[in-house]
Amino acid sequence: MEKAILVIADFKKDRNWPAKDDCNELSLLVRSSGLAIAGEVFCRRERPSPDYFLGKGKIEEIALSCQERGADVVIFNDELSPAQQRNIEELVDAKIIDRTQLILDIFAQRAHSREGKVQVELAQLNYLLPRLSGKGVLLSRLGGGIGTRGPGEQKLEMDRRRIKTKIARLKEELDSLTSQRHSLRVLRKKHGLPVVALVGYTNAGKSTLFNAFTNSNVLVMDKLFATLDPTIRRFILPDGQKILFVDTVGFLHKLPHHLIEAFKATLEEIAGADILAHVIDISHPKAKEHASAVLEVLNELGVSEKPVITVLNKIDKIESRLALDLLLRNFPKGVALSAFKKDGLDKLVKEFSGRLPNALQNINIKIPNENQSLLNLIYKEGRVDSVKYSGKWIMVKAQAPEALIGRLTKQGIEFYP
Repeated sequence: MEKAILVIADFKKDRNWPAKDDCNELSLLVRSSGLAIAGEVFCRRERPSPDYFLGKGKIEEIALSCQERGADVVIFNDELSPAQQRNIEELVDAKIIDRTQLILDIFAQRAHSREGKVQVELAQLNYLLPRLSGKGVLLSRLGGGIGTRGPGEQKLEMDRRRIKTKIARLKEELDSLTSQRHSLRVLRKKHGLPVVALVGYTNAGKSTLFNAFTNSNVLVMDKLFATLDPTIRRFILPDGQKILFVDTVGFLHKLPHHLIEAFKATLEEIAGADILAHVIDISHPKAKEHASAVLEVLNELGVSEKPVITVLNKIDKIESRLALDLLLRNFPKGVALSAFKKDGLDKLVKEFSGRLPNALQNINIKIPNENQSLLNLIYKEGRVDSVKYSGKWIMVKAQAPEALIGRLTKQGIEFYP
């Protein structure tokens, strides 16, 4: 297992988020990637150095620390410019990785769908391209992330022209995959199925909640970014209305803007949702800051005006009722629950029932006997209360969403009081 030294810089502009918390989060990211931590380096500065990010003396100190501790990788908790990365590599005999490359490496491990893999490779190549200039024989030291995953050493030997050609091809493939996903969203809208997207900070328990509602087996791990590819499953509310749950990639403090841009094809599932369920780990000491970081990303995605239900998860980790009551004061409109223990899910279901569009409407219709497929459609998209066969007709009393009623009307189905 490779060993890493973590570098956390405490700049004046970032002091609303303590360096210790930055270090804890970076440690979680590093462990999620499969690395061992050999040591940590803290540095307090007013602003980054344009040449070495930190002072040259501090970089030489890090180089010495790498030799003493046998570290293979140095990971900075900020994004390095290509020039800064090259200058540091000249002084440090180890791979130099910044926060963006670390996150991309974790994404490369987590992506399973073709769309996810294309997005990861495209983001990695866009990250790599400006770092090729002037590298020469040092090119191989950049690596393909931790353990040379992602583009890998072979791709890193390509010249800029070949990388640009590869980027263009990946963009075309991603456009095609995005178009397919858009068509599926249009089809869901046509069927009148409301969509609830689970959003939140990474490791807040979205996938556990998703599994609790849909009896799915989406991967659940106590690691950051355990879920990358969006997963969609159907759920039936107590009133018979069918909805779709979407489990999405978690957000993170200081998530680089161009990563949000790179994964917009995946995040478009959030844009297409009717309601956002913002899942917060209420037991985390930085719960308020995590919630604010998520809201910032939602604002960047242009979906901050969507209806949001705040879900306060992991109440089972709070030691006492008094401590829980104090924490809940920070989120007075939140729904407190434990997805792991399936405690409090009924309260959240009531919130969904009261907030979702396309509520079911009572209908009485006559369907020709030969048109049995329409009855099957009502069973699938609505709720059938009774069926009576009368001569050449099927008399149906049901509850149906507005979109389904519109489709029945267009087909000339007879409604009666």
